[in-house]
Amino acid sequence: MKIGIFYGSSTGNAELIADRLQAEFGEENADVHNIDAADKAEVEQYDYLIFGTSTWGIGDMQDDWEDFSDDLKEIDLSSKKVALYGLGDQEVYADSFVDGMGHLYNLIAKNTTVVGEWPAKDYRHSDSIAIKKGKFVGLAIDYDNDNDKGKVEQQIKDWVTLLKKDFK
Repeated sequence: MKIGIFYGSSTGNAELIADRLQAEFGEENADVHNIDAADKAEVEQYDYLIFGTSTWGIGDMQDDWEDFSDDLKEIDLSSKKVALYGLGDQEVYADSFVDGMGHLYNLIAKNTTVVGEWPAKDYRHSDSIAIKKGKFVGLAIDYDNDNDKGKVEQQIKDWVTLLKKDFK
């Protein structure tokens, strides 16, 4: 099982999470790609995908994913399993927390199996388009406000454990 981890990052935090995910899965099991430098063929070679994004502005999709969105719509994801992670700031942008992940979900959800949903409890936000049926559509991370508490590291470990089951 080889996993393709594709991230879009404006400040580097989504890339840090991609690298941590690769370390948790093992470098022999996962490849990391910056979506800014990726093409359709790179995405298509994996049966298991993780797409990671930050949220930019007030709930906007990250620029690199926005640029890749037309290509993403052309990729046949129907036989693949895709997990999502999103970064946001639930204190400053409480009403658009991880909305970038929600936008990415809306691009792919009808054409693939999305796995790795994450509980929405224990967060301090007021709204998010990344919540469907009471859960986040993927791992929601507030790196700026939660990283120093060790919370992000534990979230990554727990999510990878979940994905190892979902990716079977």
